[in-house]
Amino acid sequence: MEAVLEQKVSIDKTDWTLVKFGDVIYEPKESCKNPLAEGVEHVVGLEHIESENIHLKNSAGIEETTTFTKKFTKGDVLFGRRRAYLKKAAQAEFSGICSGDITVLRANDDLMPELLPFIVQNEKFFDYAIKHSAGGLSPRVKFKDLANYEFLLPPKDQQAKIAELLWAMDEVVEKELYLLNKLDNAYFNLVDNLFSKKNIEWEFIKLGKISSINSNSLNSKTDPNYEFKYLDLASIVEPKIIGELKRMKYCEAPSRAKRVVTDNSIVLAMVRPYQKAFAFVKNGKDIIASTGTAIIKMNDSNLNRFVFHQFFSKRFTRYCEDRMTGTSYPAITPKDVDEFKVSIPKNKEIIAVESNKLDQLEESNKVIRSQVESSKSLQRSLINQIF
Repeated sequence: MEAVLEQKVSIDKTDWTLVKFGDVIYEPKESCKNPLAEGVEHVVGLEHIESENIHLKNSAGIEETTTFTKKFTKGDVLFGRRRAYLKKAAQAEFSGICSGDITVLRANDDLMPELLPFIVQNEKFFDYAIKHSAGGLSPRVKFKDLANYEFLLPPKDQQAKIAELLWAMDEVVEKELYLLNKLDNAYFNLVDNLFSKKNIEWEFIKLGKISSINSNSLNSKTDPNYEFKYLDLASIVEPKIIGELKRMKYCEAPSRAKRVVTDNSIVLAMVRPYQKAFAFVKNGKDIIASTGTAIIKMNDSNLNRFVFHQFFSKRFTRYCEDRMTGTSYPAITPKDVDEFKVSIPKNKEIIAVESNKLDQLEESNKVIRSQVESSKSLQRSLINQIF
């Protein structure tokens, strides 16, 4: 990716000037004491800024109680000064007020405002901000420290072309994200239409009657030198996506490493199931899962994928919410999984047809998701190369 980038982008920086952040960017300290009277519509907290996203897309309404008084205007960059390692910095597309844990950044006349979000949203700047943060549990960085950060600034007549290049790359990412969102909506709508509504042609059957759940576990008689790949909840990095699994011997494994995963089985999170940390494992050879999961194997292999998709329905989410216990780690039990009623059509031919539809949407999602990651990687490389 970097080699391709170097071939496509050649930048002569001989006439660029080394400047300090505070030379071209300042912190406007404007306050709002009466948001209602001033007609403020948007209230922004750290939770509204997405990590590594230059777009500010979320906010709260003024009707919600707030103690925020710091003003920002359209075009300003809102930088999360608390826990800078979260890499929160976004350009506002509207005006409003924000949290004191956000530093408002504004370009002066020497810098095009269109370049500001890219100067802030790069690895070198975040590394600097993290290094100069102070505090224990919630480290914060001050603008006076950020002001000393140095970078090369292109002449004003070059800034427009660079901004055009960077925003064109951003447009590619945004279009792909839009398509990904459309695919997600299509998938979840189909899942809910199929599995969350009553249908006289379908019947609801307890999962335990048509599957085996946690049918095999490691025990004290297991060979201490048995080597396997360990799958815990953290291994499911995103719904349906399993990251790299660590290999270990049974004698060195945590006590929770018990559940034996089989081919074409469903790994279902027991803890916080509403986060949808579920995955389908085609090849389960030498994979052992945590007791924080339920391993489900359908008696009829034709039902494997059909049932798996049902765990992403609103009906299953509501089912879990009604049965979860615990505060810090809310969880359901194997009995809850056993008693969940899955929706099965009386006409068995429907199973293959609908499973294929859902699988195709899922596969398209994977392709676009991969494109998004590739485009984001290129975007990060481009930003870091320029600034």
